[in-house]
Amino acid sequence: MKRLFSPWRSAYIASFKTAKPRTGCLFCRIAKQSKDSQNYVLWRGEHCFLVMNLYPYNSGHLMVVPYKHTPDMGSLSDETNIEIMQTADRAMKALVKVSEPQGFNFGANLGRAAGAGIDKHVHFHIVPRWSGDTNFMPVLADVKLISEDMRKSWKELKKVLEK
Repeated sequence: MKRLFSPWRSAYIASFKTAKPRTGCLFCRIAKQSKDSQNYVLWRGEHCFLVMNLYPYNSGHLMVVPYKHTPDMGSLSDETNIEIMQTADRAMKALVKVSEPQGFNFGANLGRAAGAGIDKHVHFHIVPRWSGDTNFMPVLADVKLISEDMRKSWKELKKVLEK
């Protein structure tokens, strides 16, 4: 058996031993806190915010999250829907400047059966893609390699989004 070493994950794993159990909605908690750097929030608007995904499918995986806590897209206002789309566009333009992806996956997993990890608060994924970014690791070993440091990506994207 071959092993993949990632010693930086030790700090992440250790955090579960000391962390207090959290209740409530992750997105609502992030929306209320003023810890944008700690929570990897890149931008805040009137109706939604842009945040990096802590468990990314690819480097630069972002999420657009409305402030309204709802599992139903139909309950979002027109203003919120417009801002979500404008935020997604802005985020993709920033990702192009920072990491030059060749394409994007953009969408939402609505409901647990559709793959939503957080199914009570609708949110939208923006996943940058490059030709050949899928390799044997996810297929054979159920492992996804993320090659970029999230803090570095956050700083670069934050700088571009602030312009």
